[in-house]
Amino acid sequence: MATVSLIEYADALPEVRAVFDDIQRTRNVKDVNNFWKALANHPATLKRTWDAVREVMQPGALDALTKEMIYIAVSVAHNCDYCTHSHTASAFAKGMTPAQYQELLAVIGMASETNALANALKVPVDQPYLK
Repeated sequence: MATVSLIEYADALPEVRAVFDDIQRTRNVKDVNNFWKALANHPATLKRTWDAVREVMQPGALDALTKEMIYIAVSVAHNCDYCTHSHTASAFAKGMTPAQYQELLAVIGMASETNALANALKVPVDQPYLK
C-alpha cells in the first residue's frame, strides 16, 4: 500500500500535468505509472526526478537495454520490488531475451554472494586494483 495518494492526471496541478505530458510523450505511453503518480505529491521532486531519469536513461555510451539491465541489478540489490518489475518489463520491451534475463539474474546472485563473502571476510583489496 502506498504511503501517499496517487495523483491522477485529472486531479493534478498544472506543473504536474506538464511533467506527466512529457513522460507520456517521451515514453510513448497513454498513462504514467504509479511511481510518477506518487511523486506528484511533491511537484518539485517529480520534475527533478523525471528530468534526471530522462537524461540518464537516454542512449549514450551505453545503449538503452544495457542501462535497463543495470537498473534491474541495482533494483534487485536494493530490494525494490517496484523498480525490479518496472525495469524488467522495460528491458523486455527494449529487446532483452529470456536467456539474457536468466543470465543477468545469475550474475546478480553471484555478485551478491561474493560481495557478502568479501565483506564478511574483510578481504584487503589487491594492489593492482588500487590504481
